[in-house]
Amino acid sequence: MIVIGVTGGVGTGKSTVAGILKQCGAAVVDADVLAHEAMEPKRLVWREIVRAFGREVLNQDETVNRKRLAAVVFRDPTRRMQLEQIVHPRVLRDMKRQLHRLRRSRRLKAVVLDVPLLLEVGAEQLVDALIVVTVSPDVQRARLRCKHGWTEEETQERIDAQWDLSAKEALADHVVDNSEGVDATRTQVRRIWKQLVPASSSPSSTSRR
Repeated sequence: MIVIGVTGGVGTGKSTVAGILKQCGAAVVDADVLAHEAMEPKRLVWREIVRAFGREVLNQDETVNRKRLAAVVFRDPTRRMQLEQIVHPRVLRDMKRQLHRLRRSRRLKAVVLDVPLLLEVGAEQLVDALIVVTVSPDVQRARLRCKHGWTEEETQERIDAQWDLSAKEALADHVVDNSEGVDATRTQVRRIWKQLVPASSSPSSTSRR
């Protein structure tokens, strides 16, 4: 079984690529889903967030208001780092736990780790092959503004919080350009799948570890 990391920049379409790989037969471990689960009310991460940022970042039902929390952390790198130190270790542990469980399946050909900050948190050692999803800067900004309703300033804050896309591309085994729509992206991803999966029985041919 091969482990494929999928990462990129905010708004580049990582989940789209992970979804196509799922259609090809891979199991997907989504870091964003794990982060949401970790922030559920009364769990340890939730308690640490409330302790660090106050109850004003909560909704009336005590769930974390992610938009309100983002407004705090993306304007202050120190506060963003504080949040990352709370959330990332838990997500990484849960990801490793899921990956360990999936490795025991003899039916799976591949597992995809869909992780926005895979390189930033040093999780690349978990994967055998790294796919970086990219788009042009104009497309990236337009998609973020359209999807989230962010201002230009808010959009730039989110982009600046991650590594530059060119730095991620330099470390990639495969780059998917998601600028031209789903059909073009699907063609690229399926081509990569055909390259990677037949080699999964020979770890030495694909391993980054």
